[in-house]
Amino acid sequence: MMDRMKVLRIVPLILSALLIGAHFLRGGHLFIMLLCVAAPLLLLLRKRAVTIGIQVMLAVAAVEWLRTAMQIAEERAASGAPVTRMYVILGSVAAFTLLSAVPLFGLAGTGARGLAVESSTLPGPRIRETNDPISSAS
Repeated sequence: MMDRMKVLRIVPLILSALLIGAHFLRGGHLFIMLLCVAAPLLLLLRKRAVTIGIQVMLAVAAVEWLRTAMQIAEERAASGAPVTRMYVILGSVAAFTLLSAVPLFGLAGTGARGLAVESSTLPGPRIRETNDPISSAS
């Protein structure tokens, strides 16, 4: 059951990676397209830094969708074409791409509270947390 849930958590990532990959392929950027499409495979490494990197990639991809929307809007406005529907579509794609990062919290080396690492998983001596300033000073 838990493995099925992990798979379901990466489905939005895969869809977002394919969408942004198609966007870059259409623009003729083959190398960037390959990086975007291959990014979900990096989760197999199960490293916290990889998960954070993919979340950053998704945020950058969302910004790219918004930049593309602005560029298309300028072209459409110059020709007198309406832009509202295009804004709704690309805005939705940008929102979906950005929200695809949310299910990744808690995956691969991240603690149960998102990006926070459980103190029991850290190497080194255990430090007892206390709110008493006198006992913590000694």
